[in-house]
Amino acid sequence: MRDGSEIFNEMSLRSREVFRLVVESYLETGGPIGSRTLTHALEEKVSAATIRNVMQDLEHLGLLDSPHVSAGRIPTQQGLRLFVDGLLEVGDPQNDDREIIDKTLSSGQGDVATMLDRVGSALSGMTRGASLVLTPKHEAPIKHIEFVSLAPDRALVVLVFADGHVENRVFTPPLGQTPSSLREAANFLNALAEGRTLSELRHSIGHEIKSRRQEIDSLARELVESGFALWDDESANYERLIVRGRANLLDQDAEAADLNRIRSLFDDLERKRDIAEFLELTEEGEGVRIFIGSENKLFSLSGSSLVVSPYMNSDRKIIGAVGVIGPTRLNYGRIVPIVDYTAQLVGKLISDQG
Repeated sequence: MRDGSEIFNEMSLRSREVFRLVVESYLETGGPIGSRTLTHALEEKVSAATIRNVMQDLEHLGLLDSPHVSAGRIPTQQGLRLFVDGLLEVGDPQNDDREIIDKTLSSGQGDVATMLDRVGSALSGMTRGASLVLTPKHEAPIKHIEFVSLAPDRALVVLVFADGHVENRVFTPPLGQTPSSLREAANFLNALAEGRTLSELRHSIGHEIKSRRQEIDSLARELVESGFALWDDESANYERLIVRGRANLLDQDAEAADLNRIRSLFDDLERKRDIAEFLELTEEGEGVRIFIGSENKLFSLSGSSLVVSPYMNSDRKIIGAVGVIGPTRLNYGRIVPIVDYTAQLVGKLISDQG
């Protein structure tokens, strides 16, 4: 497939204008537009036959498609990508949108998680799409780790952080655990964890277990590995993802096939399948990113688009993201500034709170 910028540079001014009008009409109405309608929209006075020839050329380039015979044209996924990259004009958020975001983030009630939950609800309400908010990882230094036996086949690992935050997970310990092995495993981890964040400890734990094998017996070592593996599991990331506004995607006028695709997306979000894909999107650089249809694995079946932007802490480190999911005919010109402004404001607020 040819590069989009190469195709765009080769298009004539007339082709670009016809292409722009077709895409903008599709984003507004969701339906195809015909050559006769375009003759009234174009500033240049040309015949419907001329426009039909231009649209046929654009179809051969893979930018337009005809859903039905003689029913006009709509943009393809490749066409939408070319429009977003080459013709989309993005400015500041509309005043009403800015006021809603400012009000949502200035209420000052609750902790960061509560604030981000409000952000998700506000985004879904403003955009009439579904919102995704990825909350920050907890990166305070670890103060204490403890293993607690709940039953012969169940145990609890508790992490206490220097800022008072506490996390715990229930897991299945290795067979034969004893109060002694629980204490030994906790002592081993506490000696390693002092002053380290969870991420730092995660990166070094495997090496430390191998290099200090003589300091811990096999049962306690298995306990350390199985208990600490809970924070390496993708399920630890699931709790960081807030999804709001799923019902907004269920358009009453949508065709049955579209509804089935949207329900497939809901199922993925509920089961958190492929959420690792979403997490990776936030770690590849700052700024708003737009994923259309099958460009992202999570949304390939549903035919949805994602507009997402990471937010940063005071050290300019990416710690989370906000995004909006909707049909491919999203109002990108309005939603991109909303997501961008929200991400910047969330990052500033979290940085100010330390």
